[in-house]
Parts: sequence; structure tokens; C-alpha cells
Amino acid sequence: MMKRILAAIVITAIIIAVAFIAFRNKGNAVKYRTEKVTRGDIEAVVTAAGTVNAVTTVLVGTQVSGTIKDIYADFNSLVKKGRVIARIDPAAFEAQVAEARANLLAAEANLEKAEATLADSKRTMGRNKDLFSRGFIARSELDTSETNHETAKAAINAAKAQIAQTSASLKYAETNLRYTEIVSPVDGVVVSRNVDVGQTVAASFQTPTLFTIAQDLTKMQIDSSVVEADIGGIRVGQPVEFTVDAYPDAPFRGVVSEVRNAPTVVQNVVTYDAVVRVDNAELRLKPGMTANVAIITSNRKGVLRIPNAALRFTPANPQNGAAEEKGGGPSGTAGGPSRTAGGVWIIKDGKPGLVKVTIGINDGNFTELVEGDIGEGQELIVESLTKAKSRTSSSGPRMF
Repeated sequence: MMKRILAAIVITAIIIAVAFIAFRNKGNAVKYRTEKVTRGDIEAVVTAAGTVNAVTTVLVGTQVSGTIKDIYADFNSLVKKGRVIARIDPAAFEAQVAEARANLLAAEANLEKAEATLADSKRTMGRNKDLFSRGFIARSELDTSETNHETAKAAINAAKAQIAQTSASLKYAETNLRYTEIVSPVDGVVVSRNVDVGQTVAASFQTPTLFTIAQDLTKMQIDSSVVEADIGGIRVGQPVEFTVDAYPDAPFRGVVSEVRNAPTVVQNVVTYDAVVRVDNAELRLKPGMTANVAIITSNRKGVLRIPNAALRFTPANPQNGAAEEKGGGPSGTAGGPSRTAGGVWIIKDGKPGLVKVTIGINDGNFTELVEGDIGEGQELIVESLTKAKSRTSSSGPRMF
């Protein structure tokens, strides 16, 4: 009886030991998180930041100095070309015009006086010629009368020159008087007003800006800064999507209208200005808004898509189940020709197996599958759960 009990105990211990070993091996089996290959659309984009501006912005200044007497336009005022929007006190300039006009009248009177003198000198010279021919006067008196006649003719020319000079001075004074009326050079909207009534403006060395006028706020542009690594993929006519902080959930659309060649260097970072034209018929966009721009450089419709995480993953040792993730991965702005990646990993007979693939563009989340022995719905390894568990279990409380 005791032998049977001992045999039963031994058999039970063996069964428990075998079950323990099997359970332990099962617990140590590598587990992976997978994602499927899907079919859908991919858009490769270049992201950039920019500022919303009016297509044409005019800075209105003054060419004369003085005190602002009247202002006829304010912020957001609609103005027409040629409309008076401000006036500088014209009193001093009106006085200058009156003085220049008086000088012109004096010059004209001097011309009349010179003409009278010329006529008199001509008569005297003729009379002396007759007297000299009869021998009644000396030759010197005739010479004097001829000299006086020539002097009178020169005085006529001097008087005419003085008239021309005073006429120019009058025209200059009248021009300055007209400049006291600040007029709008274009049809548009006043974006900013930088002066108030009673303020003195000086135009001696630099023209002060009184108003900023946007010509047409229904047509806007975004001056976006694109880094030199991405500028090669930007072309005129490419579609653009962007958002502004005022409407974060309402994307706007535009088109690249210009790629400027002038570089901007800030802290050794080279950027180029890509100008995006935008329709603003509803006037929702305002000058100065910051735009988060996404320029669509290429797109694919209905292609097989690989999760980018699958391209970054590779097991360090497929035999024992240890795994690591490759750094980097495909760029979210890729839009060039197809290229061969290292491959993706699938589960074959419970172990990771490598499949070589050729990839195309990607959008930051998915990459186009151009060629490879995988199809739609194929499960791809994107993460090792065992690795994450071992790291978590190995970390203990920190001592301070």
C-alpha cells in the first residue's frame, strides 16, 4: 500500500514539474503587437510656418512736415483712390504760395520796366547817331548810348529769367500746399493709422508712415518659410492646406504661386519664401495671422500602405525573442522616387520573418508599398510587447 502511495506522489511531482516548465516557457514566449497592411490614399507634404498678408500693402506717408489738422479715415475704413484721408495744417504753405506769387508779380513788373528802359535806350541811340552824323556830338556820347542799349537788352533777359525762377518757386510752393492733403493711392482698407489730430510729423530725413492700406483683403498670400532640405520638392501650382490659430478646426486651401530664390539665414538655418495665394472672399483671414502650412508635394490614390512603425522595427535576435526598434524611419515629407527599405517583419511559425519591400512616398503615418511579397491585410510586427514588459519589470523604485 505504501509503494502505491509513493508512486502516486512521484508521478504527481513529475506532472507538476512538467506543467511548471511548460508554463514557464509559455510565459517567456515573445509577444508582438502587429498592424495590418491597408489600402488607401497617401499624401506627401512639406510643413512650414508662415504669415498671412495682403497681396498689396501700401504705406502712406507725407512729403511735407507739419501738424495734423484733420483725419478723415480710421482703422478698417474703406477708401477710394484719390480720396483725402488726412490733412496737414496748410497755413504756412498758403503763406509760402502767396509769397511766391508776389515774387512772380514783382518779376513781371521788372520785365515791363526793363522793356521800357530798352525802348528809351533805343530812341536815345538813334537820336545820337543822327547828331553824330551831323557833327553835333562827340563819338563818346554815341558809344555811351549804344552801351546803354545793349545793357537794356541784357536786362530784358535777366527779367525773363527771374520770372522763370519765381514761377518755379510758385509751382514748388503750390505742390507743397497740395501735399498737405494726404490722399489714398489705391482702393482698399485702412489696416493701421499711426497719427492723431494735433500730432506733428517731420519729413526732413525719413518719410513717416501715417496709414497702412491693404489694397484687397479678399485676396491674401502666405509668406511661408521652407527649410532648404524641403525646398527642392516645392513647385508653383502645388495645392496647399493650412490652418490658423483663430480657426484651428477649419482648414483653408491655397496654391503655391511663387518660390523665391532669396535665402533667409537665421542661426545658420537657411529657409526660402514660398508664397501661397489664398482666396479670402469671406474675410475670415486677417493680415498678420500665423499659418501652419502643409504643401502637398505628391499623392497616391488607393495604394497599399505600410505603417511606418513596421519599417522602424527589427528584432535584434529573432531566435531568443529579444527585439529593438530602429531609429528614424521614413520621413513624413518624402515625395521622391521609390526606394528599397530594409524590409518589414511578419510572424512565421511563431517567429519573426523578414520580407524585403520597396517603398514610395509617406505621410508620416503610412508609407506606400511599391513592391514586396505582402498583400492587403497582412499583419506586420510594429512592437515587441515582451521587451516593453521586461523593461517595466526591471525598473524599481529610485533611491534619493
